[in-house]
Amino acid sequence: MLLVRGHGGGTALTGTVFERGEQSPSYKGAPEEDAPYVWVCDSFYEVESGGSPLEIDGEEIRVAFESPMPRGFETKQQALTAAEDHVKTQFARIGVDRSAVEIEVVPTDPA
Repeated sequence: MLLVRGHGGGTALTGTVFERGEQSPSYKGAPEEDAPYVWVCDSFYEVESGGSPLEIDGEEIRVAFESPMPRGFETKQQALTAAEDHVKTQFARIGVDRSAVEIEVVPTDPA
């Protein structure tokens, strides 16, 4: 299992790449993903009211979350490329420049 974490605007977002042989999570409404590599991460966007507070560059904004949707890939590199793009896109949706987002990949032991 690989954690793909983006840092930007004073906060972080982490998603997970499940590798070949690992069981990705399943939940009501999730598509079946039988691919060797599966990426799962929240999506969010800024809202005027409601949502959850999040501090970005010292300013509080409100964000709403969408259900995570697993995406399957045939290779680890495809999964990591998609993961990095997804994380940078989430930051861009709340006003953080994509180029200002730092990405780290952290291997973990799923046990």
